Amino acid sequence: MPVFREHQPLEGLAEEEVADLKEFALANQTDQQNNYRPVLVVRNGRLRTRNYVGVIETRRGTVLEILPKVDFFDCDDGDERARDERTRQVLLKMMGTWRGLHPAQFNETSISELRDFHMLDAFVRLFLSNLVRLTQLGLARHYRGVEDNLPRLRGRIRFPQHIRRNAANRARFYVAFDEFTADRPVNRLIHSTIHKLRSNTRHPDNQQLLHQLRICFSEVPRSERPEVDWQRYRIDRSMRHYEAVMAWVGLFLFNHGLATFSGKHVNQALLFPMEEIFEDYVTDGFRRHQHGYRVRTQGPREAFTRITGKDAFRMKPDIALLQSDEVRFVLDAKWKEIDGGGKDPKHGISQDDVYQLYSYGRKFGCATVALIYPKTRKFASSLRYEFQDRVVSQPLVLHCIPFDVTQSEASVDEIIRILAG
Repeated sequence: MPVFREHQPLEGLAEEEVADLKEFALANQTDQQNNYRPVLVVRNGRLRTRNYVGVIETRRGTVLEILPKVDFFDCDDGDERARDERTRQVLLKMMGTWRGLHPAQFNETSISELRDFHMLDAFVRLFLSNLVRLTQLGLARHYRGVEDNLPRLRGRIRFPQHIRRNAANRARFYVAFDEFTADRPVNRLIHSTIHKLRSNTRHPDNQQLLHQLRICFSEVPRSERPEVDWQRYRIDRSMRHYEAVMAWVGLFLFNHGLATFSGKHVNQALLFPMEEIFEDYVTDGFRRHQHGYRVRTQGPREAFTRITGKDAFRMKPDIALLQSDEVRFVLDAKWKEIDGGGKDPKHGISQDDVYQLYSYGRKFGCATVALIYPKTRKFASSLRYEFQDRVVSQPLVLHCIPFDVTQSEASVDEIIRILAG
């Protein structure tokens, strides 16, 4: 399976596959909000990856794996296979906090067992691990009203239908009864997912588990109308063990919750936006590893303009750290590689991002705001900027701080130290 990194040329593929992928790239240049966020780009005739990671299966059956760029500071990058394995581990850990797969469960033990799995097989294995736990707790059942013409008496006889159908056949009874069955929308959707994945996964362990789980669902038919069953299924308090499984079902059957694409140019593409994954991973780190501040995401949402008495252009910062309901710090997480040691004083930082943090700081009355970027060999130490403001006397400081995705807790501690200092 070919393995690539973000922003890397897709090389070593057959000409027909490259042509298909170029058409696929042209067909997928915007996200669901119609923002320009191409999946792949063509530059100078060469096809390159972007900030989406995951897998793409070409029409010829070749599966391309796209991994994020992660710098490991405790090992040599010379061993490509070992680096790929560690990168998959880090990515899966990060995805465990991502909004697109909530509330899918990424068990730490399960992730550590996926060292030899490529991404698609790893996704399938995590789904199957959740599904095994579901079957151990039992399939959800309900009572369903049934009418049938049976060779034995069961329930109550429906006399009009019984007489009409069985006047000449006393060996049968037209009856109505309540059946306690696992045949319900949620289980039909799971069975359909099991059936679909049998042709998608290649790892023998996954194939074996899929076969065993198919037997567990043998009394449940596959969904004939998946979209209808998806709208109809409900999870009540007795079915909490279904929540994680159904997040995966939504992914595999309906492409819910992630940047999935398909079309005539590829068989399948499961692609995840690293910007969102990084933002959610950083947010989760602040929630878990510090207790001095209350964490708000995508807020507080406040308008900074009004027109004819109505609010307009609301602000919603990625992360706000509050004390006593007062915003102390506003942070934005950006999955972008910057150069902390370069001669350019901007260091590759987007001026639009700086404008945005300035407006956040002034709106919420903060003394300090921060941009959080992934830690790399080019950006291992924080940068400090002072806004030059002639109107407002209170100084405003912008910190640009590296976040080591392999050490979330240590990164959060360091960021809190810088902000509070």
